[in-house]
Amino acid sequence: MKRLFSILVIAAITVLGAYNLQAANSANTLPGTIVTFVQDEEAAAGDELEEEELGFHQELKKRFIEGGPAFMGIVLLCLILGLAIAIERIIFLNLSTTNTRKLAQNVEDALNSGGIEAAKEVCRNTKGPVASIYYQGLDRADESIEAAEKAVVAYGGVQMGQLEKNVSWVSLFIALAPMLGFMGTVIGMIQAFDRIEAAGDMQPSLVAGGIKVALLTTVFGLIVAIILQIFYNYIIAKIDSIVNDMEDASILLIDMLVAYKNKKRI
Repeated sequence: MKRLFSILVIAAITVLGAYNLQAANSANTLPGTIVTFVQDEEAAAGDELEEEELGFHQELKKRFIEGGPAFMGIVLLCLILGLAIAIERIIFLNLSTTNTRKLAQNVEDALNSGGIEAAKEVCRNTKGPVASIYYQGLDRADESIEAAEKAVVAYGGVQMGQLEKNVSWVSLFIALAPMLGFMGTVIGMIQAFDRIEAAGDMQPSLVAGGIKVALLTTVFGLIVAIILQIFYNYIIAKIDSIVNDMEDASILLIDMLVAYKNKKRI
């Protein structure tokens, strides 16, 4: 293996030597042509290297600046506000998520062992809308089952409103971002045609910049809408999951109260 490696190294050195000798001879015969060719190759290699080094973030920043501050700034503002609201909702919904089965079991155990007040204490020490609904139902349990059921339904609507708070703003930004992009596109096209009319000639250089800016606004508007749409769908799915848990927990609470009332009568 070492001998084979040595042979390959010697062969490579020989080939490089022959290539350098040929290059030197060519340089002596055609110096101007070779120098120009080398300079062109170096310039092309530099441009290619620069394009390779330009990463995704740099390219995105470059295109964003080319789109102009007017509409790009508004689209960026939609993204920032939409993400802020979406992240706040996600944190709130995750904190509102509780283990409904465990809570129901704890409430049932406290209800059987210590009565209504013990069950209410369990709900006070538990966070989330399900625990709040349980507390409201238990608070009206001394009156009647119908009163407890009405309290659960009414407070369930209140909790649902808190879960859906500010979600409509995210949907607004989802619709607004591409609209602003399309508006920027239309204005850019109008400016491009104005340049054609002023020049009196259809030259690509006159309209290329305006059309590029117009298309960039649409692209960034669509990117913002796609990002916010993903967060919005996650939030809606999370809200639906919590609402389903609330409905199931409400039915289970009424059943527990009915069983508790019947047990007390016996």
